[in-house]
Amino acid sequence: MTPTRSARKRPRTPEVAPPPRKRRDGGIYVPPYRATDDESSYERRSWDALRRSITGLVNKATAANIRHVAPELLSENLVRGRGLLCRALLRSQAASTSSATAFTPVFAALAAVANARLPCVGRLLLARLALRATRAHAAGDKHRLAASATFVAHLVNQGVATDLLALQLLALLLDRPTDGGSVEVAVGLVTHCGAKLQESCPRGLSAVFDSLRSVLHDGDVDKRVQFLIEDLFAIRKAQFRAHPPVQPELDLIEPDDQVTHQIELDGDQLDPEFHLDVFEPSPSFAQDEAAYEDLRRTMLGVGDDDKIQSSSPDDEETDSDDDASETDQPPAVVVRDQTDTDLINLRRTIYLTVMSSVSAEEAGNKLLSVVRSGQEPELCAMLVECCRKAKAYTSYYGELGQRLCAVDRAYQAGFEACFAGHYAAAHRMTTDELRASARFYAHLLAAADALPWRGALGRVRVTEQDTTSSSRIFIKLLFLDLAEKLGVRTLSKKRNDDDADVRDVLFPRDCASNTRFAINFFTAIGLGGVTEAARKLIV
Repeated sequence: MTPTRSARKRPRTPEVAPPPRKRRDGGIYVPPYRATDDESSYERRSWDALRRSITGLVNKATAANIRHVAPELLSENLVRGRGLLCRALLRSQAASTSSATAFTPVFAALAAVANARLPCVGRLLLARLALRATRAHAAGDKHRLAASATFVAHLVNQGVATDLLALQLLALLLDRPTDGGSVEVAVGLVTHCGAKLQESCPRGLSAVFDSLRSVLHDGDVDKRVQFLIEDLFAIRKAQFRAHPPVQPELDLIEPDDQVTHQIELDGDQLDPEFHLDVFEPSPSFAQDEAAYEDLRRTMLGVGDDDKIQSSSPDDEETDSDDDASETDQPPAVVVRDQTDTDLINLRRTIYLTVMSSVSAEEAGNKLLSVVRSGQEPELCAMLVECCRKAKAYTSYYGELGQRLCAVDRAYQAGFEACFAGHYAAAHRMTTDELRASARFYAHLLAAADALPWRGALGRVRVTEQDTTSSSRIFIKLLFLDLAEKLGVRTLSKKRNDDDADVRDVLFPRDCASNTRFAINFFTAIGLGGVTEAARKLIV
């Protein structure tokens, strides 16, 4: 019996797995059932977690919580995920401009924080933003063009980009003034960063307003755009007071710490590096993660033992185990601020108080309420520095120093230390700075309750070997001013009779040549009357 066709058994071909499908962005799609627990799958899961974390932190950032979100963002591996961060910033900013334009300054502040620590992030963001603006302008996409222009304006305000990028974008927008959409975007760009451009590049801003004035006079745009230009001229007349460059709560980076990139709109260096947005296995993944961990500790100031380890229940079974666990616990980690932020803020407060006060009494009351115990030397150093850098000396500095010395002896010790430092560094000062310092200390030495002579002049030894030309100029100016305030007779008494230590350093008695040099020096500067007692020693 011949088997029928349906009953015949056909040979079974083995199943061949289809080749993995390539995604449009260049990555390879791996189905979940084919994922294994090897090193590459762990690296892929780490990449997905990094992408979700960066996107979540960018989306939840606001002006109120940005000081807490920024450290969390820096904790992520932004060297590996810089493409993910730039993509999240651009997408979130473009989506927020339609409903709330107030979020663009927040994203710019986040970019400024990341750029100050990792300049590669800021450069990549500017390259993508410039490329997006040019493509949107060429395609006539007004929404994307306005979003890109607003982001550029706030990045210029934050110091991430130079004003050249904003001026080039304005030139591109005003190239065809008949296009009302481009003119409207240009007006919004000037509104956001006009205050910054007026400070850094007033001529370029004037040229932009000349172009807008010609557009307004020609009347080639509709009435709504004309009203926007008129409002912009009113904003400029008000010195952009209603549109400050950076809001106080978003001013997170000091100007000295910010890295500014010079990106040109039509430059050849606009490499968007879109391949950074796609996962690619790295043979040095573990080394890169360890390197960024060290970088993260440097940026955030976190120690190696910043994690708190909890003891297990097995360690609490016996008393001996408790003693062993107590002895094995690592010491408490003390985090110290190595950036001197408190010191910089104190110096800024002292400088502003000294410069803004009307009288010495007012400045003294304000400074005594600001300076805490242990900060007296810093106040003394700042006061002497302000006096030395002033264009012309006034008695305001001497009266303020006298008032501080009368309050606490710590200020006397601070001014004595400053005197020793200025005398040792006299060769680095100009003549005007030497004159200002000499008049300041002459005021303190002439006052009865201010600076003691032994503490200040006890370090001055008038000999040919111990003085230089600059230090001799300082001594000359100091004692001439003292003679003017006290008189030659009183000055001679204080130098020769009141304190033997001061007399011995000003007129050394170790050898006749040193004594003769001091006598000749004071005689040459017109104070020979104070050398009578010393002349008897060499007769």
